[in-house]
Amino acid sequence: MNRVFITNYSSTNFSLENIDIKSIMLSAVQKLICNSQIDKKLIDGILVSSTSNSKYLAAQIAESTGITPKIFSTIENLCSSGTHAIVTAFAYVSSGLANAVIVVGADLYNTPGKIFDSDESRGDYTHPIFWASLFTKAHKRKYNTTELDLAIISKKNYDHSINNPYAYNNKHYTITEIINSKKITDDLNILHCSKLCTGCSAIMMMSESYAKKFTENSTAIIGIGQSTTSSVFTKNDLTSMESTKRASIDAFSMCKLTPSEIDVAEVHDAFSICEIMAIEDLGFVNKGQGTTFSNELYQTNNNKINPRGGLIGSGHPLGATGISQTIEIVQQLQNQAGKRQVHNAKYGLVHNMSAAATSSTVLILT
Repeated sequence: MNRVFITNYSSTNFSLENIDIKSIMLSAVQKLICNSQIDKKLIDGILVSSTSNSKYLAAQIAESTGITPKIFSTIENLCSSGTHAIVTAFAYVSSGLANAVIVVGADLYNTPGKIFDSDESRGDYTHPIFWASLFTKAHKRKYNTTELDLAIISKKNYDHSINNPYAYNNKHYTITEIINSKKITDDLNILHCSKLCTGCSAIMMMSESYAKKFTENSTAIIGIGQSTTSSVFTKNDLTSMESTKRASIDAFSMCKLTPSEIDVAEVHDAFSICEIMAIEDLGFVNKGQGTTFSNELYQTNNNKINPRGGLIGSGHPLGATGISQTIEIVQQLQNQAGKRQVHNAKYGLVHNMSAAATSSTVLILT
């Protein structure tokens, strides 16, 4: 199996802009190609990640940028579409079927992907906040998670996003403001939630020979884990994300590392409770210790977890999210994260999930 590298990246601002999805993708891809310094003839593939209803997007982007790829497709897996596209590109490059593949993900603030109505167990409660509320209630009961614990997650991520030039949020919130923000359910306030928005992120993935030829600074993907347990979230333990645990075991096994060796991580905090559960299920701490770990990070101003602001602070354009998370880890490992920089980051992790964690992807980079 050939080694696979991320060599270049680009993003647009995350906002509430109402724009054609092709236009926003085209902007990010053109910037990516310009930064990559590679002849368009050498780009083998374009993979699009989106939950929109647009058709034949990869071919449209290819034609508009003057690329004639032999590999092109659109990948949709709700909120984890981005990392699924990255893993697909990895497979093409590691197998030798491609040497250079663009992965571009985007969605708009009003994407139809925000509602998953095929899960009949949800009844009329199709919005994601309802499963997140059940997760929160269950975690509170079993592990005594408090309103303050949840608010600390949100505040940390809002604070981190201030140093992210692409983030949707640009405001500091106090703990009191978060706790007293508008209640959406009995257990979740509006400031516990990530925000759907418009945004696009893109990366160039290359074989080792191409990476050495076209860039002096690249980042290798060394661990991959993916797991889908079901499409119906009621089959899951509401205090744990089984797909995340399975994916992380496979990712760490592939690169022969342990969670204690990860220096920086982007975890899928669609809601504040999700970060706590992810920290536990990825193996950073034992079950029930996620709040203690998060509180210690907050008290010591440690930005090891979600330095770009996570989904809560950065925003959540579904198809772009996993790619944006990956870009943050690449920047951290290349010491290019500016005020967000984690000191001496050598190994980074990306955790991206879908539909109440019925599926998860874990990537490990160096």
